Amino acid sequence: MQHDHSSADGTNRLRTVSRYAFFGFVAIAAYFLITEHRAHLFAWLPFLLIAACPLIHFFHHRGHDHGGEESPPSRPAGSDGPKDSVGGGHRH
Repeated sequence: MQHDHSSADGTNRLRTVSRYAFFGFVAIAAYFLITEHRAHLFAWLPFLLIAACPLIHFFHHRGHDHGGEESPPSRPAGSDGPKDSVGGGHRH
């Protein structure tokens, strides 16, 4: 028994070609936008880097405990943590 898959293959091929055409158009448009507006983009670059500093600080220190008067987290019984002769591990 043979089935006719020509309509399904044609639709699939059309989707693939359409997808390539769309992404090609987007790539060409992005190229021209970047090349024509490069001076505007580079003029704002230092300000964007400075504006990113608070975000980087926030996400970098997300795992640290920066609470002022809070008690340190309790450790499981029998674990003394790393032994340090200088003064007790990492602190901010």
